[in-house]
Amino acid sequence: MTEHLTKQTFLEKVFDYENNKEWKYQGELPALIDFYADWCGPCKMVAPILEELSEEYAGKIHIYKIDTEVEQELAAAFGIRSIPSLLFIPKDEQPQMAQGALPKDALKDAIHNVLLKEETVN
Repeated sequence: MTEHLTKQTFLEKVFDYENNKEWKYQGELPALIDFYADWCGPCKMVAPILEELSEEYAGKIHIYKIDTEVEQELAAAFGIRSIPSLLFIPKDEQPQMAQGALPKDALKDAIHNVLLKEETVN
């Protein structure tokens, strides 16, 4: 199940950018954050894929969603200009941003390569 983040839960679970200048991920598991908006067509295509992935990778990664219309400050903090934008957050490395509606295969590749640091399995 994907979880919606507000600014407050983002600061607690992901990164407290108000108190830290340097990136420091707060979470126990790697994460994927979907920056989306309700009016965005491609976002609607990605949403069910992310729900499937959240079940497939339960206990391995967190999948969060941020509504850029509601959480404009978070969107601005990450320089989100186009949606969907997906932020991949490995446990101990800098986050990586991907833009656009990625197909499930590409998302799985990124989860394995960026988040879980595994070779992609076919």
